[in-house]
Amino acid sequence: MNTNSNTYTIIYASVIVVIVAFLLAFVSSALKSKQDANIQLDTQKQILAALNIRDVKDANAEFQKYIKSDKLVAEDGTLTDNVEGFTTAYEKEAKEKGRLHVFVAEVDGQTKYVFPVYGAGLWGAIWGYVALNDDKDTVYGTYFSHASETPGLGAEIATTHFQNEFKDKKVMNSNDVALSVVKNGHVEDAEYQVDGISGGTITSNGVDAMLKSCLSNYKNFLNSK
Repeated sequence: MNTNSNTYTIIYASVIVVIVAFLLAFVSSALKSKQDANIQLDTQKQILAALNIRDVKDANAEFQKYIKSDKLVAEDGTLTDNVEGFTTAYEKEAKEKGRLHVFVAEVDGQTKYVFPVYGAGLWGAIWGYVALNDDKDTVYGTYFSHASETPGLGAEIATTHFQNEFKDKKVMNSNDVALSVVKNGHVEDAEYQVDGISGGTITSNGVDAMLKSCLSNYKNFLNSK
């Protein structure tokens, strides 16, 4: 075959593309289990962070120590066991399967409940976890993160400074979710409201909407005493 012909060039390029695609698929498949394990560990760290347990060396061991069970909340607010194993796709679980997860934890001998939350910021997805005391109403801790918010502005939701503002706030008022993020400097009810991020109004609004939307799914559980 004439190596200078167009036919040779096309065949050669096609073979290379097939080989590279095969190698990429093989590598991706070989690494998938490790990638999944890393995602699970990262999720466990985030859940622990909502319980104010941060910078852990062995996330799985700490998770097993503090998280006593992964429950599902039924429509009537009762809890059932999650028998399908640990997952990291809580938005998909809720929207496609109607499965609402809540983690039951024990910290210093006291029961805590951890709820996944997810929403949208200015530039992309935001998500996190909210931990409540055993009264199902008082915030014990929070963790928030984002995909692509602006550093120094919306990205501040991922800082402990912002997250710590939620501690001891109340969630429910007259059977509705009242926990709110308001415009910076406009807190009128300190029992329920948190200052938003200066210069990050849209992301702050996204956190506010995320909390109300996701926690409202748990109202029957949160209102049960």
